[in-house]
Amino acid sequence: MIMENNNSKKIKVAIVATSIRLVGGVSIQAKRLLDAFESDKEIETLFIPNNPETAFTNVKFLRTIFASLRFWWLLLTKIPKCDVVHIFSSANTGYIIATLPPLFFSKIYGKKVILHYHSGDLEAHLENWKITAKPTMKRFDKIIVPSQFLVDVFGKFDLKAEAIFNFVESEKFKFRERKSLRPVFLSNRNFEKHYQVSDALRAFRLIQNRFPNAKLLVAGSGSEEKLLRNLAAELKLENVEFLGRIEPSEMPQVYDKADVYLNSSIVDNMPLSFIEAFAAGTPIVSYATGGIPYICEHNETALLVETKDFEALAREAIRLLEDENLAQKIIAKARQESVKYSWENVREQWLETYRKCSELRLQP
Repeated sequence: MIMENNNSKKIKVAIVATSIRLVGGVSIQAKRLLDAFESDKEIETLFIPNNPETAFTNVKFLRTIFASLRFWWLLLTKIPKCDVVHIFSSANTGYIIATLPPLFFSKIYGKKVILHYHSGDLEAHLENWKITAKPTMKRFDKIIVPSQFLVDVFGKFDLKAEAIFNFVESEKFKFRERKSLRPVFLSNRNFEKHYQVSDALRAFRLIQNRFPNAKLLVAGSGSEEKLLRNLAAELKLENVEFLGRIEPSEMPQVYDKADVYLNSSIVDNMPLSFIEAFAAGTPIVSYATGGIPYICEHNETALLVETKDFEALAREAIRLLEDENLAQKIIAKARQESVKYSWENVREQWLETYRKCSELRLQP
């Protein structure tokens, strides 16, 4: 006898991810996916945060213990109610803490499970965590990634992955024409070592030597905030505004204030901020790190330079400001590129993925 899901019923999908309390690419994309499917006719979602709130928010050791216990309890009680488990995953320690527990519970309950891997540090993860990485990744029913870059990296290790792009709510990130670029720059990466915001500050020092009235908006927060503020003072930068943690709903207004997006990350995959910049009409000058060349073409949809070369970053930013034809070409082509990152294009791919995973059959 063959049993299969009743197609008239919604597919129930448990999405396991970081909650929006911790603003970042993964939490924003998870929230967008949940919102997009909220009133969908075919999909019903439930959310399992891997960083649930506890009563011990100010006591680090107790917070970690109780958050883990609460996370496991949510997995234990919610996974039985779903057809498919969709796990947003990072690398290294985060993979151990936030990805393996839901994989374990999914297998116990016989649920189909998707690994949705986002980290640009995948190759190092697979090479350095041989016991816990590849053997457990083989246990997932599907591996989904947001870029062809990660498909290729998984392929090097004989793991099959499929790409479904991140998407942007284009109706919120309204395109603004920038006929003549002002030297107003935006950095929108969290203050952690792999985002190397310090190089954006160093590049801006060189830009400001050429354009004394140039302005830099620095959105984000993180462990290197004090270091970055001290560096800005050491470099004697003017017109640098640290905006702090920005809620996702407020980011369209921040893009609208800037005319150039400046990125100096040294580990990256498919930054959500890039497709937001595409949609907003904010041209990008960036290091060609990780998966970035897969979504940006140099001199066409962005200006890219070798990673860790902040002097080249500054030169290309200045070239963009001084070459109006180049700037307008990049803005126009990036706007065209943003169409493929719309929800309309991504929805069908997720529907097909969930359908395939939910077609459970029992053979006699």
